Amino acid sequence: MAEWTEPRRAGRARVTTKGAVADVALKLFIARGYADVTVDDIARGAGIGRRSFFRYFPSKPDVAWGDFDRLLDEFRERLQRPTEPSLVAAIWAAVRAFNDVPADERTRHRHRMRLLLTTPELVAHSTTRYASWRDVIAGFVARRLGVPDGSPVPQAVSWACLGISLAAYERWLDDEDAELLPLIDESFEAFGAIFSGTLPPPPDGVP
Repeated sequence: MAEWTEPRRAGRARVTTKGAVADVALKLFIARGYADVTVDDIARGAGIGRRSFFRYFPSKPDVAWGDFDRLLDEFRERLQRPTEPSLVAAIWAAVRAFNDVPADERTRHRHRMRLLLTTPELVAHSTTRYASWRDVIAGFVARRLGVPDGSPVPQAVSWACLGISLAAYERWLDDEDAELLPLIDESFEAFGAIFSGTLPPPPDGVP
C-alpha cells in the first residue's frame, strides 16, 4: 500500500475547497496519528487560518469525514428518483453508488475508513453521521410504504443497510486484496433473497 507523507508547509499554496482541506487533514492523520494532529496543524498545512478552518468544518472529527455532506445529498437525490423497480434494488443501487470510490482514490479511502472505524473519538462521533445516512434510507422506505419515517419497518431497513455497509467495510479493511463493492453486493443479494421469500409464522403469543 502506498504511504502518505506529511504535507509540505514552506511555500505551500493556500487551499480553498472543503475537499482540499480534508485531504490535508487526512495526510496529517496518517503521518502522525489522529490524536497528535491539531486544528492549527491542519490549518497551517492547508495554508489557511484557524477561523477559515471552522468555516469549512465545525470540528476536528468532522474533517476526518471529508465532504460527507455532499455525498449524503447525492445519496438522498438518488433515492428521490430511483430507477430500480423494487425497494431493495433501489436501496442497493444507491448504497453501491455512495460507496463507489474512483480507483485512484481507493488507497486514501481505505486510510480514511480505517481511521473512522478504529479511532475511539471518531467512532463516538460517527453516530451522528450514521444517523443522517440511515435517515435517508428510512425516508425512502417510508415514502414507498406510505408510513411515517419513524415507523418500525423503515427504521429496521435503515439499520440493516448500515450493518451491511459496515460489515463490508470491516472485511475490506481486513483484506488488502478485497474489493469493496463486491462485498456490498454479496450482502445485499443475501438480504434481498431472505426478505423476498414468505415470512414464517410469528412465534406463539404474537397476534
